[in-house]
Amino acid sequence: MTVQIKHFGRTAAILSIAALGLTACGQANNTSDSSNNGSDNGDAKQVSGTLSGAGASSQESAIGAWTAGLKETQKGLNVQYNPAGSGAGRKAFLSGQASFAGSDASLKEEELADAEKMCGPEGAINIPAYISPIAIVVNLEGVDKINLDAETLAKIFAEKITTWNDPAIAALNEGVDLPDTKIIPVHRADKSGTTDNFTDYLAENAKDAWPAGNVEEWPSDLGGEAAQGTSALVGVVQKSNGAIGYADKSAAGDLTLANIKVGENFQAPEEDAAAKTVEISDRLEGKNENDMAVRINRTSTEEGTYPLVLVSYHIYCSTYKEQSTVDMIQAWGHYVVSEEGQKAANAAAGSAPMTEAMRNDAAKAIDSIKVAE
Repeated sequence: MTVQIKHFGRTAAILSIAALGLTACGQANNTSDSSNNGSDNGDAKQVSGTLSGAGASSQESAIGAWTAGLKETQKGLNVQYNPAGSGAGRKAFLSGQASFAGSDASLKEEELADAEKMCGPEGAINIPAYISPIAIVVNLEGVDKINLDAETLAKIFAEKITTWNDPAIAALNEGVDLPDTKIIPVHRADKSGTTDNFTDYLAENAKDAWPAGNVEEWPSDLGGEAAQGTSALVGVVQKSNGAIGYADKSAAGDLTLANIKVGENFQAPEEDAAAKTVEISDRLEGKNENDMAVRINRTSTEEGTYPLVLVSYHIYCSTYKEQSTVDMIQAWGHYVVSEEGQKAANAAAGSAPMTEAMRNDAAKAIDSIKVAE
């Protein structure tokens, strides 16, 4: 596929996780009594049935907030979501086991053919739902503030730097008493969009120090501890003095969050800095004009940006076999990208709310979803 790029504009978003379950794309019952599908209030088109989703575990808090918020106006609509990881979610979606996927990475080029088989000739669309910093989480007794750069991170996760008082770390943390504690790097065991974003950052900023490139599944020849899903990774880091990992900031708990070097400064994983990074990034234009995937500017040196950021998507078919599924997808999708939905995710997960312009673009894309002819 030939990919074109254009300026994306300021963004900030939200994603999700909540209930469990998988249902084939066309299997749902729906009733309706109004045509105002995009409204956030009681006048919205009423639908009923069960909508199935699967994917990114980074979205758990946000999806819980969206599910609860939508239920206030769509009492007959149940949304079930299996937080199996981005890769598993896309696989479930592309095989027809889920009506939408949550993913910390947009559809891969090699997945587009499967999307056309499942969704029709116009394929699937990636709609940003959640923007969040990926935090480098650290558990190091006696140290509550630490600076790191991409090259040092790459060497830590490649196990070329093995103790916390290594000269490379000390040089970035003048005045900090670093112990000789062994470093325990912790990575995701599952196919993960968070891993995809993290290794993309390393590959772009520390090519010589990072041998694995941009991958969604952790290379088997690299060591360290492995954990299935975001919560499990954070749990391993919390239990192990000397441990370091990477996770959506909303799941970091009380762990120390490293500052990463951006230009000549060190930047904390703040939501505004993540949103600013997306603002200066570019939008990818693929086959479908309603696709909203972005190419994140990982190498930004601009002050106040945080390039270790994920844009989490909801991936929908451009067409579905049943009108009932279209109605449920649109009711859900419109709430997620609405001002109310974005505020709910921000409160629950600390994500950066979308701008009005971004919400409008997303709403138009969701409106374009229709029944297959």
